[in-house]
Amino acid sequence: MTPPHDPSLDTLLDLDGQVLVVDPDGGHWVRFVVTRIAVSPEKPHGLDDEFTLHGPEGERLVGFDNAHPVRRQKRGDPQDHRHRLKTIRSYEYQDAATLLADFWTEVDAVLKERGVLP
Repeated sequence: MTPPHDPSLDTLLDLDGQVLVVDPDGGHWVRFVVTRIAVSPEKPHGLDDEFTLHGPEGERLVGFDNAHPVRRQKRGDPQDHRHRLKTIRSYEYQDAATLLADFWTEVDAVLKERGVLP
C-alpha cells in the first residue's frame, strides 16, 4: 500500500545529505539523512529518516528518526521517535512538513536552553 502523495515530501527528500551550520561561533550544526524506501508497518510513510542537531563536540542534542523502535513499542508499530538530550519518545508522523517544523522547533528550544539563541 502506497501512502497518498505528500507534496512536502519532495522538500524533505531534497534535504538528504545536507549539513547546515546553525551556530558558526559555537559550532552547532544539523544533519539530514532521508531515503525513500518501501512502505512497511514500521515505516508507513516510506522513508528512512534521521535529522540531528549536534553540539560543538559532535554530540547529538536532538534527533528525529525511525531507525529503531522505542521502549514499550509493539512489533509492527511505526518506529518514528525523537531524541532530546538523553530522552527518547515516540513521535507521531503526520506529514513531511510537520516533521520538519517539529524538528526545527525542538532545535530552537535546545539552542535557547544552551544560550545560543536569545
